[in-house]
Amino acid sequence: MTQDQRRLWLIDALMGERDDLGGIRVPPDGEGQRLLLRGLLNVRPPRPVGDEFLRVQDEYLQGRLAERGGVTRVDDLGFTDDGLAVWRGDITTLQVDAIVNAANSQMLGCFVPNHRCIDNAIHTYAGVQLRLECARIMRAQGHEEPTGGAKLTRGYNLPAGHVLHTVGPIVYGEVPTARDRELLASCYRSCLDLAAERGLRSVAFCCISTGEFRYPNREAAEVAASTVRAWKRETKNQTEVVFDVFKPVDQRLYGELLGVGR
Repeated sequence: MTQDQRRLWLIDALMGERDDLGGIRVPPDGEGQRLLLRGLLNVRPPRPVGDEFLRVQDEYLQGRLAERGGVTRVDDLGFTDDGLAVWRGDITTLQVDAIVNAANSQMLGCFVPNHRCIDNAIHTYAGVQLRLECARIMRAQGHEEPTGGAKLTRGYNLPAGHVLHTVGPIVYGEVPTARDRELLASCYRSCLDLAAERGLRSVAFCCISTGEFRYPNREAAEVAASTVRAWKRETKNQTEVVFDVFKPVDQRLYGELLGVGR
């Protein structure tokens, strides 16, 4: 199959799973089809899927990775003497031992079609297997994921071998509270503790809680940098930590805090 054929095959398979999509027309153009496929994947519940679907999906997602510019290797990044780096780019293309996902408390990914949050992107490019694994974890846990903890899954079709899922605090006022700061710091420590426990040697953090959860960028960056540095000093752990940023403001803030890129 070509990429075009895989895309149409997957759209047909996903639409065939539902009986409420009769009014949806498949766009004639590739970009429209890509958006439709992503939206269909976003809303698919965590239910069993056949081997043929997984084969076609995995081939398609690996092709999409190449189309989106390929992989950035952690070894190609510039690190400080204490093993920290700032990188502005798409975390779903970064080849590290684990990337961090800013999850919600249901921990099943974002069900809003084509939403711009990182949770949506990570689940989209990992494939349906990630939601299935998260659902197994949550069934076994029996309750929502608490803020500040961490769970580890495989990365599936991501270049990263694993995904660390953490639920950050939601800021309700204009200024984060002491409890907000404590919970955000806990997200970073929990992810690093779990990575160390599993022997992972490189972790890429997104800017936890700064999007939909409204944590101010500067305050979040200060908590992130200070927490990671303190963890590395206290544990003497040599795990390389990447602060992956999407916005120029975050690249500038982390550059200032880490003393890089000046």
